[in-house]
This record gives sequence, C-alpha cells and structure tokens, in this order.
Amino acid sequence: MRIIAGTARGRSLKMPDSITRPTSDRVREALFSSLGSFIEGARVLDLFAGSGGLGLESLSRGASSVLSVEHDAKACRVIEENAHTLSLQPLRVQRGDVIRFLDRAAASTAEPFQIIFADPPYARDEEREELITTLMEHPGLPSLLADEGAFILENFAKRDLVIPPHWHCYKEKSYGDTRLTYLTKASDPEN
Repeated sequence: MRIIAGTARGRSLKMPDSITRPTSDRVREALFSSLGSFIEGARVLDLFAGSGGLGLESLSRGASSVLSVEHDAKACRVIEENAHTLSLQPLRVQRGDVIRFLDRAAASTAEPFQIIFADPPYARDEEREELITTLMEHPGLPSLLADEGAFILENFAKRDLVIPPHWHCYKEKSYGDTRLTYLTKASDPEN
C-alpha cells in the first residue's frame, strides 16, 4: 500500500499484521478524486482507522489535521510510525472502541470535522452488520460533522444499507465488493 498523491506521493506504508482488509489503492484513489480540493484544510476523523491509510492520504493531500480512532494497539503504533516516517502531521491516534469514542466525543464541545471516514469491519455476518447499524444510528456521529461536511462509509457492496433519517445519502459507488456511501447531515431529519 502506498500514498497516492500529495506531498508523500508514491511512498509506501508499513502495514500492521493485524489488518486483513485495508482500503485498496483503487478505492482510495476514487474516494479522494471525488473529494477533490474539499480535503485541503479539512479537519478529518478516521474511524476504524486500521492501517491509517485514509488519514495519511488526507494529510498528504493538505488536510489540516487527522484524528485516527482504532482499537488494535499494533495498528495504532503502525499509524504513528507511518506518520512520523512520512512527516505527515498533525495526526493524533486514539486507541479504543469507536462506539465508546463516539459516546464520549459527542458530549464534548470539540470543533466539528469537515470529513469523517468510517471503514468498519464488514465481514458477511450479523455481528458486523450490527456494528454498521449501531454506527449509522449513533446520535453523536452527526454532531461531530460540520454542517457542510461529508461522512464517507466503506461497506460491503452486496448488503443493503439502511440510511437513518439524520443522514442524507448524496452518492454511492461500488468497486468490486466495496461500496462507498457519501452522506451529509439531513437538513430536516424528520422528513
């Protein structure tokens, strides 16, 4: 895996042993092409950060800061090591469960993020589907996104995704088994 564009273009990323499904170069390239210059100066939240590829690519392309949330300790160390090696800062890594992070972060008065990435494990089982449903329905997640921000969810393309009323889906695109769903906060969640 490598950084596709920006200041660290072409540089390789170290991968943690614990990560089995990083976002492919093809999907990352399509994702960042769709975001275009919106990434420049953006505050980015990377949930289920895994290898950290989305956050590091964001910094390489001009994001102002990245907060990566990942539960695996080895993955967290690798994200920090990659950020240091590639001189991609400011990046902060928070180790912990994403849903618990959302519970705490939603209660704080933190400045909202312009972009939120979520790449939860999406094995084809009920437990993983429950995790995605819990994430999508979490009331704190929209409060962390700026009004004109984008929430991009990576998911298994062959599963239907139920969009809760507090989200508006403005784009979906599939790449093999991977679907990217682009969401914004609904202007009127009741309708």
